[in-house]
Amino acid sequence: MAVKTTIPPVVETALKASWAPLAIIVLAQLQMGINVNALPVSLGPILEDLNASATSVATALVLYSLFVAAFVMLGAKIGKLFGERLVFQVSVLAHGLTMALMALSTDAAMMNLAQAGAGIAAAVLVPTLVVLIAANYRARQQEQALGILASIPAIASGLTFVIAGFIATALSWRFSFGLIFLISIVVFFLSFRMKSIPRQRGISIDFVGVVLSAMAIAFILFGFNNLNNWGLVLAKPAAPISLLGLSPVPFMLLLGVVLGQAFFAWSERRVAHRKTPLLALEVLDSSEERNAVYAFLVPGGLGPAISFLIPLYIQIVQDRTPFFTSIAIVPYALAVAAAAILSVRLYARLTPRRFGVISFVLIAVGMFILAFTVGNDWSTPGVILGLMLVGIGEGTMLTLLFNVLVSASPKELAGDVGALRGVVNNVSSALGAAFAGVVAVGLLGLLITTAFNQSVLPAALEREINFDNIDFVSNDQLLSVLSETSSTPEEVAEAVRINAEARLRALRATFLLLSAISLLAIFPSLKLPNYVPGELSSKDIIDEAGRRKKTPSKPRGSNK
Repeated sequence: MAVKTTIPPVVETALKASWAPLAIIVLAQLQMGINVNALPVSLGPILEDLNASATSVATALVLYSLFVAAFVMLGAKIGKLFGERLVFQVSVLAHGLTMALMALSTDAAMMNLAQAGAGIAAAVLVPTLVVLIAANYRARQQEQALGILASIPAIASGLTFVIAGFIATALSWRFSFGLIFLISIVVFFLSFRMKSIPRQRGISIDFVGVVLSAMAIAFILFGFNNLNNWGLVLAKPAAPISLLGLSPVPFMLLLGVVLGQAFFAWSERRVAHRKTPLLALEVLDSSEERNAVYAFLVPGGLGPAISFLIPLYIQIVQDRTPFFTSIAIVPYALAVAAAAILSVRLYARLTPRRFGVISFVLIAVGMFILAFTVGNDWSTPGVILGLMLVGIGEGTMLTLLFNVLVSASPKELAGDVGALRGVVNNVSSALGAAFAGVVAVGLLGLLITTAFNQSVLPAALEREINFDNIDFVSNDQLLSVLSETSSTPEEVAEAVRINAEARLRALRATFLLLSAISLLAIFPSLKLPNYVPGELSSKDIIDEAGRRKKTPSKPRGSNK
């Protein structure tokens, strides 16, 4: 067991820095957050306007997260090469232009193109946010700034669901993305008030590392996102290729894992030859940091999953408006935001390890309550309680894990920490959105097929409806499809009943699975730091000023 030593409090003589730079950084984070949340809240109008399926919106979200995760480490190096403020300004404008393209989209392909472009711009923008915070704030202010930054996605979720929900209902979903474009212009002009950060000399870009990391992430996310369409083991007709009748999905997932390992092996080789890797391995050289990353995947994926499931259910199943969706999700969004900001006040009382266990238990309990209370009336107290418990646990973990990663690494690695956060956050977001779509739609297809085979409906109806392409549809959409078949009124009523029951059961089962995953996430959280600020383990080094320094560690795989 590590011996703990109390550090004398350090007297802060410096004046507090201005919060103006943080306000600009927050606006940029808000700009990206509105985009991610405007898609699901405007689900119904987008599907109707672009003549697309529900899973196509999930695909657009996955594409955005894929490009951020694949290129955010490259974005961190670009920031060092040209100076973070300049890169911040250019990427903010580029992201705004892609939002203008999104507002003008005429089909799903154009929507996907806009989201892919937004992902590339965000990949360059995300690392600069952490660097700018590290350059402007210290100690307690830095913790508060990181907590606020971590809470912005939740705040963006709450604001977007209300504002974009109202806009999509009263005007058009396109105005929401036009609003993001205007925000990018405002952020660009305000950014000149931030101090310029000089470019770093001698920075080289590891292009082999870029290719390996991007391909690893792409194979994993594309494979998982197309699990339903292409098949888990046996190839379905929609699969682009089949290997001896097998689906390409397991091969893509395996290849992604292999390429990921190759990326770390290549990075260690560059370090051994005194070359700069794409990602500084020091940000992952301790078990505490690695487990913080593992734990980050769960709360990072919960937000997109919930943001996809709630609009899917309210707008498709209940056939209600986007504005009603925004009202339904407000308790969850407020809980995430409040927990992300206020949990910082408890850092001096609870260790990160205890924080982690409590938070994941709250998330699991909240999901469990949702699984057994969600029904045709979303405003029931049980559902609201479940959403708030999930929000409190999620918001606390996102801020906590972010602070663990930042505080464990020196200031000069802030860009790498920001890149790592961008990779983990967007991989988890993509997996969360894909998981919600894949599992919910997969369970729906299984439940409908099983109920159909046990019903008195004729087998000919299965061929007329095409059970190979089952998705969430409203009762009106199903009635429209059934009207073109040979079904009798009695058969139509039975088919609608089967579909309605299957939709609800699929949603509940998905929440139950998310509850189980949250409980499993307790295991990596048990490896988080077990001391509060002011306490050190015997593995830490104390310098002359009384500050904690991370113990130098060997490169992974080294025996020296």
